[in-house]
Order: sequence, then structure tokens, then C-alpha cells
Amino acid sequence: MSGAATEPMTVIETPRLRLRTATLDDAAFYMELVNDPSWIANIGQRNIHTLEAARAALETGPMAQFRAHGYSLYIVERRSDGAPVGMAGLVRRDSLPGPDIGYAVRPAYWGQGYAWEATAAIVQHAQQVLRLRTLYGITSQQNQASINLLNKLGLRFERFSRLPPEGRETNIYRKDFRLD
Repeated sequence: MSGAATEPMTVIETPRLRLRTATLDDAAFYMELVNDPSWIANIGQRNIHTLEAARAALETGPMAQFRAHGYSLYIVERRSDGAPVGMAGLVRRDSLPGPDIGYAVRPAYWGQGYAWEATAAIVQHAQQVLRLRTLYGITSQQNQASINLLNKLGLRFERFSRLPPEGRETNIYRKDFRLD
């Protein structure tokens, strides 16, 4: 681990949100987010229960992904007050042939359109800035809210699979971009 927090970089702004790179200073927020019952039920148990573990997970997860690929999961903040509402962005997994869109919003901010606003901006960024040809999305079969959001974003069900490391039953969605 680098030991020092890097300065956050704003990657995307929407009318209400700022999506920025994660730093080690986000450890307390990250630990709270990944231990929320909705995260555990829909994404999985991360066993992050200390600030040290949260810093390590940020360093080897979103921060390393950004350094390696130029994209990652971002901290989603309200522009009005800087409040962190969740995370959203792109994840590169060995189990998929391309990046997938990921997102999680803290329950206190559900029902306010933040997941849609953040993910719609990510899809546009993936196509127009990163020039990706294909974008994937994954969700558990019982997560109807995420299924609806992926469909609204234009991702279509492709197949059912069991993805490592947990081997959880997963729906895989896909969106192909026309790059002109």
C-alpha cells in the first residue's frame, strides 16, 4: 500500500453529482457502504471491518483499477454539499470479456434518481470518452431494482452464469456501442 492518500480526480460531473476517483481518505465511507445489508445481499460480503482493511481494499481495488485501466468504481458525491451517496463506475473482472458497470447507493439516498444519473453518465463516458465497444452489467437474479436499471441503461440480458470467486448465480447483461 502506498501509505499516502492521493488527491481525488473528478472524472464525470452531472447536474447533481460528481464522480471522482477514490482515495485512502474514503476508507470510513467505503467500510460503511460495503457493510450495509443491501451491499452484502446484492454484491457480497467483503469482510472489511477496520479502517486499515478498508484502505487496503481501496488501494488494491478501485485505486489499482484506475491506475491499470483508466477507469474504476468512483465515489459518487452530491455536488451541492459533497455528501458521498455511493459508488459507481466500471470494473474489470477476469471472469468477463470486458468491463462491467457497477454501482451501489447508500439506502439513505435511494429513490432520488442518483443511481440512474450516475450510471447513465458512466454509460455515456464508456462510449464517448473511453470508446469501449462493449459494456457488461451483472446482477443477482433477485435484484429487480438493478435489473430494471440495467434495462433502462440499454443493457440486455445475455446469459446466466456463476462468476468467481463466490460462484454466485448471476445474470449477465451486455450493451454494444457503435463507434463512429
